[in-house]
Amino acid sequence: MTRLAVIDFETTGISPEQGARATEVAIVLLEQGQVVDRFQSLMNAGVRIPSFITQLTGISNAMVAEAPPAEQVMREASRFVGTLPMVAHNAAFDRKFWVAELARAGLDAPQAYACTVLLSRRLFPHAPSHKLGSLIDHLGLPRAGRAHRALADAEMAASLLARMQDELRRQWQLDASPALLMALQRCSKAAVPGWLKQQARPAALA
Repeated sequence: MTRLAVIDFETTGISPEQGARATEVAIVLLEQGQVVDRFQSLMNAGVRIPSFITQLTGISNAMVAEAPPAEQVMREASRFVGTLPMVAHNAAFDRKFWVAELARAGLDAPQAYACTVLLSRRLFPHAPSHKLGSLIDHLGLPRAGRAHRALADAEMAASLLARMQDELRRQWQLDASPALLMALQRCSKAAVPGWLKQQARPAALA
């Protein structure tokens, strides 16, 4: 089973297109359902953090003032990930910042992305909420540190991903490869059971 890089950013706002910048990044490498490596760093993007963001994340302007420059952190993060497929909870958000911050460092972002929000809606359609903390509680998984800090959220997203991989193995006898995860997240929710049966049949015959 391929390693997957589970990422989470803390930022000054919702969108880099609107001038928001990253303040912290964390990446957890997951292999065979186990965390095998971690990368985490605050980063100084030279912008002020709004007070409501500090209240949410606990990350202050003083903290990022002492952090390494954003471009340096992103170069290290890019080396850490390499070409591994990436996963995030609400990947559309994190991928935007991954692409934008790497571009500022003069680097490409070729990695494919899977989204644990989309995957959870397909594998756990009856969960009361598909927010990360709610899913963690619903599935009885351990909380990891303070919510809205990058490493804690990346750890919890990795735990959720491992649980989904286990579900695919136990219920459908499927190897939750990156290719399968990315195809599954594009499948309509109504079609998921039939689609998984189709994927499981060739595996059973192999």
